[in-house]
Amino acid sequence: MEKENIQAASNGRRDTIRILGIETSCDETAASIIADGKVVLSSVVASQAKLHEKYGGVVPEIASRAHIEKIYPVISETIEQANLTKDDIDAIAVANQPGLTIALIVGVTAAKTLSFAWNKPLIGINHIHAHMQSAIMDAEDFEAPAAALIVSGGHTSLYNYQSPLKPELLGSTIDDAAGEAFDKVAMILGLPYPGGPSIEKASKDGDPKARNFPRTMLDKDSLDFSFSGIKTAVLYHCQGQNMKGHNKAASMSKQEIADIAASFQKAVVDVLVKKTQRAADRIEAKSVLIGGGVGANTVLRNAMQDMCDASGRKLLIAPKRYCTDNAVMVASLAYHKFKEGLFADLSLESKATG
Repeated sequence: MEKENIQAASNGRRDTIRILGIETSCDETAASIIADGKVVLSSVVASQAKLHEKYGGVVPEIASRAHIEKIYPVISETIEQANLTKDDIDAIAVANQPGLTIALIVGVTAAKTLSFAWNKPLIGINHIHAHMQSAIMDAEDFEAPAAALIVSGGHTSLYNYQSPLKPELLGSTIDDAAGEAFDKVAMILGLPYPGGPSIEKASKDGDPKARNFPRTMLDKDSLDFSFSGIKTAVLYHCQGQNMKGHNKAASMSKQEIADIAASFQKAVVDVLVKKTQRAADRIEAKSVLIGGGVGANTVLRNAMQDMCDASGRKLLIAPKRYCTDNAVMVASLAYHKFKEGLFADLSLESKATG
């Protein structure tokens, strides 16, 4: 149903729940208003990619200052875009964990201020759990249990997903997250930040079999991840084992760069797919969920689809526009907590881990 129709219908019934979600866990300042956990009435995202580009990664202090500048304009635009007033909003939700603490503080402070000033319930949201919601939000035929892979710049985790409020952690990265490895390899190859889109673009003309980069699987039963090894392998390939050599990437041909990018990407995707299948087999999953920024990678999406087709599982993957950080997923998950009366008070704190 279109947003306009939902708004018109919901104006005539008092049981529609509209939640304002706020997201500032890393380098996106975002707000959204969702009706009944599914209908997107508005969504605004202010990206900081250009601010962090020259550093090849997110600088926490810069991210925090940008959030401070953008948070209230983003919230105001979100409310205006939805054609609502504060009186139409039933609760305020905010991602308070995990993430960059000084970035999270901005969103949490804004949410607590609005909750107090508008006398609205406050809901704290786990950012990683919200990424799962972005994959499931529009699903009509979801079957539990599901193996849920959340793969982004800061997190690579596997969950046993039974319902929005009951995800069970199965494994996570012991060092670099997959998205972080993409960013670092892009920097090594002289490709623009953020690394995920740059690596994918460069790899389109490359041979994924050109270089045999390591695929770290850890123990045979492990559901944890490690991507520091492949990052280091690319670095050694370009600068030599002793790290004292000239960075050959600067003088490599476009084809050589493409081959390294494609080989690196294929190795990361292989690990993500195999680990997800391992988790799905272990919990006898009927579905597979994918969320997080790296979930936008086309090679990964296709490989996951092939794996699910071969194992008879349903793949539910977040739309690309909701793979990167956004507040739609925050407000959508908050709807389920709202129904259960799981509210926070004004002592809600930001947490780097969660």
